[in-house]
Amino acid sequence: MRTMTPTDEEPATPVDVDETVVTDVAAHVVEFTLGTETCAIDIDSVDSIVETKQITRVPRAPDAVEGVMDLRGETTAVVDPKEFLSVGEGGATENILVLDGDEDKQKIGIRVDEVTEVASYPDTQVDDNGQLDGITSSAISAELINGVLRKHVGTVDDEGVPEDVKLVLWLDIDALISSISNGDGTIEADNQV
Repeated sequence: MRTMTPTDEEPATPVDVDETVVTDVAAHVVEFTLGTETCAIDIDSVDSIVETKQITRVPRAPDAVEGVMDLRGETTAVVDPKEFLSVGEGGATENILVLDGDEDKQKIGIRVDEVTEVASYPDTQVDDNGQLDGITSSAISAELINGVLRKHVGTVDDEGVPEDVKLVLWLDIDALISSISNGDGTIEADNQV
């Protein structure tokens, strides 16, 4: 059983994840909303979830880099993936997912509207990049997503067919951060994912 809390300093309601429920896990992710889209990143990439604090803007930083904040005595860069992915505006952006990076590198946090859940997906509910060739999106062509997760909504019948399916964009956070740090943080405006 794994437990995630918003910060080490603040009490929070833990999110319990029973890692034995799904045996053929292809994706174990943290889901969140960005604008009107539901997205996810690998749970192993997330160090913590924190509430938004004072952010100091950094001059001449790429548009997707919102600035830096102090997080438990460490300077943490804050990235707004909405700028980069053009997913549109959504609700209030109250949470920052702090990424679990190399010890010798600066911590990075991504601003999200809301963290919704931790979920596991079997192979049958994952369409990876090789299966998305027919979709024209610069985020897919730039290989910024690992694939699309098919989240079952409602009941599943005896044949395993769900009542409804919601698509979740499974972001490749390493590729996204790398693109921003390399200065290619400006993907053309037609990249609606």
